[in-house]
Amino acid sequence: MDTDRAGLRDRKKQQTRIALSWAAIRLTVERGYDNVRIEDIAAEAGVSTRTFSNYFGSKGEAIVARHHDRARAIAAALQERPEDEPIWEAITQAALAGYALGEPVPEGSGATPAWVEGLRLMVAEPALQGEFQKAGAAAEAEFALAIAERTGTDVTRDVYPRLVAGVVGAALNVVTQQWLVAEPRPSVEDVLRDVFGRLAAGLPEPR
Repeated sequence: MDTDRAGLRDRKKQQTRIALSWAAIRLTVERGYDNVRIEDIAAEAGVSTRTFSNYFGSKGEAIVARHHDRARAIAAALQERPEDEPIWEAITQAALAGYALGEPVPEGSGATPAWVEGLRLMVAEPALQGEFQKAGAAAEAEFALAIAERTGTDVTRDVYPRLVAGVVGAALNVVTQQWLVAEPRPSVEDVLRDVFGRLAAGLPEPR
């Protein structure tokens, strides 16, 4: 029973964390980064500012949290892929699993032009670049560990896991950027398969 209670408590904490991060993203996209306060985010998620502070040190951390969570999910999914699966196929399937929650839009909403424009501005917000870089570095470290485990390499000595992890991190950024600018708007899955398919093929020149 104690284990059940601990599991329930952990799930509630994760749900609160996700709710705060989505609230931060939603308000920033709708209002602009400078027009959102921590108090606004907490109220949108239905919690106190003290609760917000238990999870995040700033609104920037809250915004970028979903980016970090997705990267962590991709690394975890990669560890679960079949051992005999080619590395880039495994990475592609893991990335698709990490995006399993769907498009980067609020639940029940579509990718309206206003939402996409707001999301584009949020991603480019100068005040958030440090947080995105920190999340990206942490993600690449997790990718490298997962790739090293899968390939039997040493992340501290071998270049391969860190090289592949850096490529994966860059590819995921390209997926987001391409989805934001493409017209007509494709699905994230289509963009991801295109990007990782090119990597799997060795990045041949477009013909």
